Amino acid sequence: MAAYEPYMGEASISLTGTPISLTITGKDPIRKIFLQKLINCRSPNMFSTTLSKPHSARKRMISNIYSKSYLHSSPQLPAISQTLIYDRLLPIIQSAGKSIVLDVLELNFAVTMDFINAYLFGLPNGSNFLQEEEIRRHWLSLYQSRKYYTFWPQELPNLTAWLAKMGILVVPKWVDSANEEIEAWCLEMCDAAEISIATSSADEQNPESQSVVYKQLKNALANDISKSAPTVPPPPIPNQHLLLASEMLDHLAAGHETSGITLTYLTHELSQRPHLQAQLRSELLTLLPPLLYPSDTQMLPSQKDLDALPLLHAILMETLRLHPALPGGQPRITPRTPTTLGKFTDIPGGVRVNAQAYSLHRNADVFPEPEVWRPERWLEGGKEGGDAKNRWFWAFGSGGRRCVGSNFAMHGTSNLPFYLRT
Repeated sequence: MAAYEPYMGEASISLTGTPISLTITGKDPIRKIFLQKLINCRSPNMFSTTLSKPHSARKRMISNIYSKSYLHSSPQLPAISQTLIYDRLLPIIQSAGKSIVLDVLELNFAVTMDFINAYLFGLPNGSNFLQEEEIRRHWLSLYQSRKYYTFWPQELPNLTAWLAKMGILVVPKWVDSANEEIEAWCLEMCDAAEISIATSSADEQNPESQSVVYKQLKNALANDISKSAPTVPPPPIPNQHLLLASEMLDHLAAGHETSGITLTYLTHELSQRPHLQAQLRSELLTLLPPLLYPSDTQMLPSQKDLDALPLLHAILMETLRLHPALPGGQPRITPRTPTTLGKFTDIPGGVRVNAQAYSLHRNADVFPEPEVWRPERWLEGGKEGGDAKNRWFWAFGSGGRRCVGSNFAMHGTSNLPFYLRT
């Protein structure tokens, strides 16, 4: 497939968690491959679901709590943000001052992990990577070190399995041990969320304690099985605990890593442009309540007000364009019947195809000087130019497999102002 060929249609093809819609000729959709590496806790999740109908059904169970309208009105997110920013993040930055060097990538991973886990499981049940430095570094080491060995099970799964039977391990055993430790850690947070739900310890007086995503998915699964088997009481869901843990692990892995990478690139770009920092500070000073630290009230502006800041939005969009956290292609195999992908017709079955945000975001016709980080491009061009840029913008994908957490990701990266105001 050519580098700059986005096509809109009814079927969708995913790229590392972000899908693009493509026109398909034939009865079968493009099938996912290499799904085994996407399954957690020996149980499939939404992202690893091959068929479109089961995927859509699962997505509908949780999409509402990731919608922009829900996030804007959520009582949980402001409470979570206030605790993470005022009690955990800003004290670390202030204490560092000019004498201590901070690992910005590690710090960003910590804040985004704590943020997504608090929304998944409730703040008391989630992680505290910002303050628990030893645990944070151990977990990040486990998580990152596994990546060097993803090639074999992803690209050569049959050969990898055959070599293992012959006693030749191209993927060391410690990788499996690391995966098991990460899964066990996620299961512990699921157990804590279960206890909170069962004891009603998270109430309206403490919205940050509510396990929003975990509880939503658990209830949705129960309602789904009740409809299919209307007995009293409804039958238990097979492997429900592992199913929930698999879904939560997928959310926390994708949620912390992509936003952490984006915030780090954003910080890097802004650090080289003091004039743009000054412009952004001026824009942030228009917010109410004002962003102050230390602060007696510790109140934050609403997410709706943050979303309305044009320069902040442009900076986020340009960072996601030039430095997409998931830039690489996702392989897919064409169906048995001849397939059409845009202008490419009669593609036979069994052909591997790829597309990627990295290439789409470098179309010079839409993004002049595509290798230059220039947020102003998102403030130019009027409606027609804006429509073209938005059409080619693919950081979160499009179609039925568009990233379900895209609005949450934009919300999380809006933590940027609090770095600038310290």
